[in-house]
Amino acid sequence: MDDRQTEHPDHGDDLDIVRLLLADAPSTAPEALLPLLHEVQRRVGHISPGAIRLIADACNLSRAEVHGVVTFYHDFQTAPGARHRVQLCMAEACQAVGCRDLAAHARESLGVEWQEATPDGAVQIEQVFCFGNCATGPTIRIGDRIHGRVTPERFDALVTPLRLESSA
Repeated sequence: MDDRQTEHPDHGDDLDIVRLLLADAPSTAPEALLPLLHEVQRRVGHISPGAIRLIADACNLSRAEVHGVVTFYHDFQTAPGARHRVQLCMAEACQAVGCRDLAAHARESLGVEWQEATPDGAVQIEQVFCFGNCATGPTIRIGDRIHGRVTPERFDALVTPLRLESSA
């Protein structure tokens, strides 16, 4: 079967990028799995079934082992998503300080449900469980940056520029 048959039609070159990353990787030992997955996520934007197969073969792991790691960590996506991922912590400490209200506001203001992208493809919201920032909840992460004590107003102030940037 051609590798590209498992890919999203708009991302036909993704497996070529994965092949190059694997060829240039300092190590493909099993313990290099997480750094490899992070680099694929960073460069491609998601880790497809075809990429899982290539990585598993390179690291001498089963596809199930690699898939298990990919689906365990909230940092990894298995399909193309929006240009910006906004993750809301829904763990107990954040619930105690209002993350449920913030989540309702986020879904309502963006007009989407969890794991959905806005119609313009700019923003996708996801629920995750604990960034380790419990003292300053509710907490969200946009890209690699964590924001604490997020109110609905602050959420709007952080997310609106992402949507404007994407429409420019």
